[in-house]
Amino acid sequence: NDYSQYLSSRTQAEIDAYLATGNAHSVIAGRLSYSLGFTGPSLAVDTACSSSLVAVHLACQSLRNQECEIAIAGGVNRIIAPEFSINFSRAHMLSPDGRCKTFDAAADGFARGEGCGAVVLKRLSDAIAQSDCILALVRGTAVNQDGRSGGLTVPNGPSQQAVIRQALANAGVQPAQVSYIEAHGTGTALGDPIEVGALGAVFEQSHSVENPLRIGSVKTNIGHLEAAAGIAGLIKVVLAMQHDSLPKHLHFKAPNPHIDWAALPIEVTQQPTVWRDADKPRVAGVSSFGFSGTNAHVVIESAFKVAPYSQVVSGQALSSQADQPKANELEADAHLLTLSAKSPAALEELAAQYARRLAQAKDKPTLREVCWSAGVGRSHFSYRLALAASSVAEAKAQLTAYGQASPGKAIVGKASQQAPRVVFLFTGQGTQAVEMGRELYDSEPVFRAAIDRCDQILTTEFDRSLLSILYPAKASSESDRALINQTENAQPALYAIAYALVELWKSWGITPKCVLGHSVGEYAAAATAGIVAWEDGLRLIAHRGRLMQTLPAGGGMAAVMAAATQVEPYLQTGVVIAAENGPANTVLSGPQMALKAVLSTIEAQGIQAQKLKVSHGFHSPLMQPVLEEFETIAQKFAYYRPQIEMISTVTGESVGNISNWARYWRDHIQQPVRFWKGMSSLVNKYEHFVEIGPKPVLSTMGQVCLAHASQASQNPSSQNPPLQKPTDTASTASKQWLPSLYPNRYGTRNDRQTILSSLGCLYVRGAAIAWPDRAAYRVELPTYPFQRKRYWIDVDSSSHSSSHSSGHGAIAPSHSSYPTSA
Repeated sequence: NDYSQYLSSRTQAEIDAYLATGNAHSVIAGRLSYSLGFTGPSLAVDTACSSSLVAVHLACQSLRNQECEIAIAGGVNRIIAPEFSINFSRAHMLSPDGRCKTFDAAADGFARGEGCGAVVLKRLSDAIAQSDCILALVRGTAVNQDGRSGGLTVPNGPSQQAVIRQALANAGVQPAQVSYIEAHGTGTALGDPIEVGALGAVFEQSHSVENPLRIGSVKTNIGHLEAAAGIAGLIKVVLAMQHDSLPKHLHFKAPNPHIDWAALPIEVTQQPTVWRDADKPRVAGVSSFGFSGTNAHVVIESAFKVAPYSQVVSGQALSSQADQPKANELEADAHLLTLSAKSPAALEELAAQYARRLAQAKDKPTLREVCWSAGVGRSHFSYRLALAASSVAEAKAQLTAYGQASPGKAIVGKASQQAPRVVFLFTGQGTQAVEMGRELYDSEPVFRAAIDRCDQILTTEFDRSLLSILYPAKASSESDRALINQTENAQPALYAIAYALVELWKSWGITPKCVLGHSVGEYAAAATAGIVAWEDGLRLIAHRGRLMQTLPAGGGMAAVMAAATQVEPYLQTGVVIAAENGPANTVLSGPQMALKAVLSTIEAQGIQAQKLKVSHGFHSPLMQPVLEEFETIAQKFAYYRPQIEMISTVTGESVGNISNWARYWRDHIQQPVRFWKGMSSLVNKYEHFVEIGPKPVLSTMGQVCLAHASQASQNPSSQNPPLQKPTDTASTASKQWLPSLYPNRYGTRNDRQTILSSLGCLYVRGAAIAWPDRAAYRVELPTYPFQRKRYWIDVDSSSHSSSHSSGHGAIAPSHSSYPTSA
């Protein structure tokens, strides 16, 4: 009201188009809903001093009526102009000494106070299901009106009794269960006796001198917040429950003689009082009575054996054992912390706040709880920071380093307005290794379930245990641990790892817009694109590996650091180009003796070459004996139109709608892998590449391919633009190259660290992470560090002297006297 009057005191020429929408009570609530995106009931409540507690009552009704899933109720009072203070003073409502001496013999009026308070409300079932930190329960509320009384602003004792009784009835609470009442308690000679008398009438049968009803009023601490008074009292009670202590009621020296204290089982909390009960919840009432005659009462209960914190031991807050990580997936594993703000300065301050929070010795949360709470409990703005850490100390170190302008391993950037368009790159054979993905199998339920599904299919249909191949027992022999390198094992194992990684990425909300697979990686790419069912893709590649295993030895492969056109003149009978991995990276395949002769000739020309450790000469005529049978097997499976773009490394182009996939898979075995051409078709189309495989092999080659293609498109006259050396960073210029797994990158246990760091990179670029439900328990986190600005309307007081003299003007405050607005 005051600020609106202040603005209205300007001349008509100074009144702009925003006066109404900036100051109307209805728009206060509407603007908050607009800014926060709320679509439920949104209203301003004006019942004078009881306004904010009436708002709590209405919010609870709205939740119970399923009108909304979450509600914010509160109140605010600011004293800016002198008019109302003058009015209250002339009405003899204000205390001359500026103190609320509630229930005291010296009570002579109230002191006006300023403040703002709000509470967030949910249905209890929803709060438990979402692992919220539950501070207290609203058991019941009631609102009524004084009606005819001794005067419009005179309290009505029977109405106060009625509203308290109704709130208790609505709460299902007996008066004997209530141990404290936060009274309206303004400190007036008329109001205090009426209120205590009403409390006595309600609680005289349930309490005694030995077990008194304790009462107090927050107005003795902070003054009468008028419209915000009720919410202030409610917050006080919740804080008292949290601290197991009732605060001292101030300015109480001599009991009010107009109150028959001896006849009432009521006691004012004259000293800080322990408020604890180990066997049952504490129950309190909060009263707020408006001088409009509207009364409100709220019954509050402590979160005794209700909040998720009390369920950590029993595990009741978690959904089922099947969804839970194994025992070692707690603080020992890496977790992703995501922070965001609306400006770089705010982000830096927020990082410092989190570093201090993690350093606190008291109520120290686990890193898992902090990371999950930050992910699901905070809005995500444009300026972002993400870090993957395995301990509180490591996370704190990264946050501190960022705040000191030394980023460390923390990822910082500004999110784009559009979510990142991601390409999944599927690694081929040769990258397999025993224990690949083991940490994710132990710690990620989604990953583990996918591997177990593959294991069941292979064990049932192929009599081959995927788990014993991937994760052999520690006492296994070297030969058992080497089973992973046999072709019939390596190919389905790599497919299973790719499937599990894709499922994990999808569970976090990361889905690709395009896929590309290198050699056997193309089977997982096709399944991801929806061309073949995941289970059928596994069966198909298991048959492929089995047939290739039957081929005789004698073939070999080698990588040559030159373009295919440079190598072709030196090829001999049986030796062919098996893969074009880049502008200067060609793979040859063929019979061992012929390949050896070719390599000797090539090396004599000063071209580097290296033999690869493979069991056969893949992608060469040596595969001819298995083609017919494999095509017959491939014809038995169903194929579908791709749901997302897939780049073929047989043709180097988008697959479109292939009519004969069985024939395609036959050609795929013998034709060269045109990875370079396939990657080049993606230049300028995508910027985010996630490698799906045991190690980031394709990322290194892909950087070279795209850099060369980009230079060629910019310099079409240049036949051989210079090659750019790939980097080991997550981002090259505007592109991101993100591994899912990266052996020994962060130490021996690094699977989670690697994939979460990559997830963090996508988050910083604008990806929305789908955090798992009930992954942890919500804990208190630092609040947003507002970068405050001053929005006060400056008015030249000299130009409004006439309005001042007429009683309508407002005194322009000095800059130092009034705090700024956030």
